Order: sequence, then structure tokens, then C-alpha cells
Amino acid sequence: MNIYKPLYFFQKHGYYVCQRIADRLGIRAKVVRTSFMYLTFVTLGFGFALYLFLAFWMRIKDLVYTKRSSVFDL
Repeated sequence: MNIYKPLYFFQKHGYYVCQRIADRLGIRAKVVRTSFMYLTFVTLGFGFALYLFLAFWMRIKDLVYTKRSSVFDL
């Protein structure tokens, strides 16, 4: 069994939470991912819960604030 198969799946189909936070803060996504991992280990799962909350919130924001090119695109 290939261990990296689930990793590639989540990278390809993920919500890009770390990448979007890194773009907004102007830092590398690797730093944000590492911070989430450390936060998860130190707080026994709070980092993972925070990650899921941010993924959910960004998904809702993307659905609500979609750009429309015209008034007739309702």
C-alpha cells in the first residue's frame, strides 16, 4: 500500500486553507501548514478543529461572495 496516496488525494482535492491564509499574510504555505501541525499536537486536536472551521468558513464565503459579471447572471 502506498502511504502517499491519501496525501496526494487531500492535496489535490483539499480546500486550500493553508495556501489561502499564506497568500493573505504574505508568507509561505509550508509555514502555515507546520504551524497547524504544531498547534494540533500541542493542544490535542484544537488545531485540526480550527482548520476544519476555517475550511468551512472559506467555503461558505466563496459560495456567498461569487462575482457576477452582469446583473442578468442571477
